[in-house]
Amino acid sequence: MAIAESVRDRGRLVVERPGGIAVGAVIGYLLLDLLVKLSGTNLYFGGIKLIGGSLTIPSLGTMVLDGILVGLAVGLAGIGLSMTYSILDFANFAHGDTVTAGAFFGWVVAYILAGVGTGASLDQLFLFNSGEQLSAVTTLLPVLVGLVVAGVGSIALVLLLDRLTYRPMRDSGSISLLIASIGVALALRYGIAFVFGTQTSGVATSGLQITLLALPSGTVTITDNELTLLVVSLVAMLGVHVLLQRTKLGKAMRAMADNEDLARVTGIPTERVVRLTWILGGGLAGMSGYLLVLESGTISFNFGWLLLLLIFSAVILGGIGSIYGAMAGGVVIGLVDSMALIWLPSGLTKAAAFFVLIVVLLLRPSGIFSGVTTA
Repeated sequence: MAIAESVRDRGRLVVERPGGIAVGAVIGYLLLDLLVKLSGTNLYFGGIKLIGGSLTIPSLGTMVLDGILVGLAVGLAGIGLSMTYSILDFANFAHGDTVTAGAFFGWVVAYILAGVGTGASLDQLFLFNSGEQLSAVTTLLPVLVGLVVAGVGSIALVLLLDRLTYRPMRDSGSISLLIASIGVALALRYGIAFVFGTQTSGVATSGLQITLLALPSGTVTITDNELTLLVVSLVAMLGVHVLLQRTKLGKAMRAMADNEDLARVTGIPTERVVRLTWILGGGLAGMSGYLLVLESGTISFNFGWLLLLLIFSAVILGGIGSIYGAMAGGVVIGLVDSMALIWLPSGLTKAAAFFVLIVVLLLRPSGIFSGVTTA
């Protein structure tokens, strides 16, 4: 009797949740293929290779590390986008270009500081045209000053944009604000292109390498630039958590995200909350852009716009309006984008990240954190 009920339950699961069964089968196949690749063998059926290949543990470790680093930066940028949506109630399409602007603010200053005494003129340093790739990240001072300038500069930018564009339209509805943000994004992007050009510029060297794992088949290393990204991202995320959970302004932000009208009635300073939302979101966006350039070593006028799809994916995957969801979603997207190289060409890894987003939403439409607002 118990066996019959078990068989019926399994049959009902297959009928009601075929998508879940299919996803489980795909995940099982990929895990098996990964294990076989690590063993360096192949499995054949009828002369056709089903799974297998060659993959070393250090190569896998490097992919995981790269995915975590990029994911943390994407999650850091996603916090601001999630806060804008949950508190200001619109999807800010200018967020990616705020990431770009913050990166340019910081790297112009870092590059100028690194170029002092090299004989390059100020205008050459300002436009990253000194003729050589300066080691702006080999000393602590330029990198720290650039990071601060990236955050402060992007804060000043978003506050100015709010004053000139978003605040006068705040009562016009979320659709009007969304359309306005697209116009702001275009203005920022091509304003940056007008000043700095459309070429990709090298602004940082790889820096010192630290060995994390050494095996006969290879090593897993992390550079000081990547370590900076890791530490700053984690500290910033911890700071956001403390702000939301331990301060009056953080609690006010959570209350406004839950019910803006009730927050107004209870005397919460909503305008101050809005301003703090822009400050936090803008600052974290600028810092994330700066750190991503620190990790990659190159900067271009549209890299934030290209990154915006991944940021949106992280926010949606984690649960729209959830700060912690944006953090977790960023790490998941980063890991999928990096580890997809095991099975896909480099040009298709972004497609794998979006495919995972679609699958998760089909199985859990409200996202990983089930749409928990703000915190």
